[in-house]
Amino acid sequence: MSRLLVIQIAGLGYDFLARHGMSSFEGLVFRPMESSFPAVTCTAQAVFRTATPPTSNGMVGNGFMHDELQRPLFWDQSARWVQGPRVWDAWRRKGHTAGLLFWQQSLGESADLILSPAPIHKHHGGMIESFYSRPAGLYDRLARAVGSAFKLARYWGPLASARSSEWIASATAALLRLPEAPELLFTYLPALDYDLQRYGPASDRAGRAFDSLLDQILTIVSSARSAGYDLLLFGDYAIAAADRGAVFPNLALREAGLLSVRRVRGMAYPDFYASRAFAVADHEIAHVYVRGRGDDSTARRALENLDGVDRVMGPAEQKQAGLAHPRAGTFVAVAKEGRWLAYPWWSAAAEAPEFAARVDIHAKPGYDPCELFFGWPPFSISRNTSRIRGSHGRTGPGREVCWASTCVFDPGVATLADLAARAKNWLEDHA
Repeated sequence: MSRLLVIQIAGLGYDFLARHGMSSFEGLVFRPMESSFPAVTCTAQAVFRTATPPTSNGMVGNGFMHDELQRPLFWDQSARWVQGPRVWDAWRRKGHTAGLLFWQQSLGESADLILSPAPIHKHHGGMIESFYSRPAGLYDRLARAVGSAFKLARYWGPLASARSSEWIASATAALLRLPEAPELLFTYLPALDYDLQRYGPASDRAGRAFDSLLDQILTIVSSARSAGYDLLLFGDYAIAAADRGAVFPNLALREAGLLSVRRVRGMAYPDFYASRAFAVADHEIAHVYVRGRGDDSTARRALENLDGVDRVMGPAEQKQAGLAHPRAGTFVAVAKEGRWLAYPWWSAAAEAPEFAARVDIHAKPGYDPCELFFGWPPFSISRNTSRIRGSHGRTGPGREVCWASTCVFDPGVATLADLAARAKNWLEDHA
């Protein structure tokens, strides 16, 4: 019986792997390929699940402006955000099973097994740690097998660490040993991402994170081989040094009179209903939505004049990059090498909204890597963007990711979409 385990590894760039002298591991030979654009988590996972670019699957980033709600959505977990057939459709039609562990946008997915963090947020702050689990009780079984509960604070935030990936690796290994383990399983190792963003890909901390990653891979691979699984590993994006500082597109749009705010107790909250433009910042890229009639040229000029913006992509450039979709911005701003795009629209600390000092990935209308650091006062997170030393989102030379497989794939795979198409073909051939 054919079985396949797919392991997505956050931040596993080919140059990073080569810097650590790795070309193979446990018999797996790693090869370079280009990631999807933008090279961010949700986009890469959607490309792999559908073997199509964002033009077709709709995942133009980790977040985007929802036109009807008139506000950005980040990290929403509904599987319906990912449009199009799945690479496993033919596999499941033939009676085979598929499962997803810790993949984004997996809730409601057409899979037989799903495990995803799904905490309950309390009305007056705090949360109840919980999981969405299909079948019911799966999380409890895996937690018992691992010997501990999964801690969300280790998955994201100032306490995020290799312990999150270690738990996922142990849970994946335990699942593969169960009689009811799915014949196709997708799992995710996130922890390499944390210290590469905090300290940069060339730091000593990044090296220690890589050593820990090898242990996590070994835990899974040993169990997978014992259970008779073929293996496919891939990196979703390459993290580059971001030591030249953050860029603030929303502040530029506000100064150009295009972004409106409403003041609440002295704090400046974005008024999405009145704003004529807003930038949904996402690592090294930002989707910029221009709503005001005749404001395109003003918005573009404000972005192009920003020190740290490499280029501003209009509709033609987005189409060429496989990003043309109704969810995409009017423009896509791309940071220069060594820079990244931050979401704040304020410069005075007193104007910062209350959520700026909290880990709140759903309330913030942009990605905030500062959540990886503690700030002041105690129990808050940092608002010091200069602490960030690594980022991702760009593609091109030096930004290749890597892949390895025990399946017979053509070593000439050039892109993540190519790899997904080969995996789809393998599943159809072995169904």
